[in-house]
Amino acid sequence: MYRVILKKNEEKDVLSGFPWIYANEVYKTEGKGKQGGVCEIVGFDGKFIGQGFINHHSKIFVRVLTLGKENIDREFFRKRIERAVGERKELGYDDNYRAVFAENDGLPGLIVDKYGEYLSVQFLSLGMEVIKEDITEILKEIFRPRGIYERSDVAVREKEGLPLKKGVLFGDGATKVPITENGIKMVVDLENGQKTGYFLDQKENRDNIRHYVKGKDVLDCFCNEGGFSLCAAKYGAKSVTAADISEKAIELVKENAALNGFDIKTVTADVFDLLRKYRKENGTFDVVILDPPAFTKTVDTVKEGYKGYKDVNVNALKIIRKGGFLITCSCSQHLTLNLFLQMIKESVLSSGVRAKLVEIRTQSRDHASAVGYDEGLYLKVAVLEIL
Repeated sequence: MYRVILKKNEEKDVLSGFPWIYANEVYKTEGKGKQGGVCEIVGFDGKFIGQGFINHHSKIFVRVLTLGKENIDREFFRKRIERAVGERKELGYDDNYRAVFAENDGLPGLIVDKYGEYLSVQFLSLGMEVIKEDITEILKEIFRPRGIYERSDVAVREKEGLPLKKGVLFGDGATKVPITENGIKMVVDLENGQKTGYFLDQKENRDNIRHYVKGKDVLDCFCNEGGFSLCAAKYGAKSVTAADISEKAIELVKENAALNGFDIKTVTADVFDLLRKYRKENGTFDVVILDPPAFTKTVDTVKEGYKGYKDVNVNALKIIRKGGFLITCSCSQHLTLNLFLQMIKESVLSSGVRAKLVEIRTQSRDHASAVGYDEGLYLKVAVLEIL
């Protein structure tokens, strides 16, 4: 087993709950082991700190598994997964939810999402890739699913020295699967949908729009498979327009609307261009929902991403009727809450409207983030009332 010795005082963050050790925090390594295997972590003074996955080829040199002296074997991972699933069940989750949230559940690099009778999984660290077969078998034992689909087609794998992958790991090979979310029937595309197939982290935020949409004209921008649009229709919106640049997403919106007997207008368009078009033609709405993809995925792109968020928010604010609402989101961990609120303030000032901040929300409870690991708390949602 490798023994990783940290530089002086570099153990403080780890002991406070941060699950990563960067290469520049390591004094030296001793012993021999396997890349992606388990290593021992010690302080500069030789004091035991914990154990984790090691990867010499990644800037994240060690992903911490435990601060204890316990056996890291198949049973260790089974218990971790069972604990994570048990926590979700205690919160009332059943049909569709995030069952394992990587570092936040002490399982670095492993994402497991449950969609009805199917699982969609991501192996995002070398350590998890090495034990993929064991993890897959454990998931089969715990969930007894009809199928498991792998969505490890995420760029972060390349930083771990891993190729992108997606495909069936187990089961009948179905890629479009039915779920029920917030009492609404939906079809999720495991193969081509966003992330693992769908944005489960917005489940409770979608349901929360019940307070704002009754009898209103609603525009859902970056609608993906239509989660917000479907909830708006369910909760009595006068009209719902769903917009996305992806034709596949729009087709799923239509399919999901038909499943529930909802009347939803769809628009396939670049949202930036669409909002400007509405402004030019004096098109207005009572409620505009902005749930864009992450405009900034690295620290280096925060400045440009910030401009993108501000641009789309300014244009949205200008087409909302007085007394209406803007529901605006950011899923970028690098756009911190303070930056998000600053962007909203600047957008309101630039748009020339007056507004009140009604709510600040975050990701659903099945995406709970570990204290000490700020990267796990990434989703911000704000509701503004236009005065």
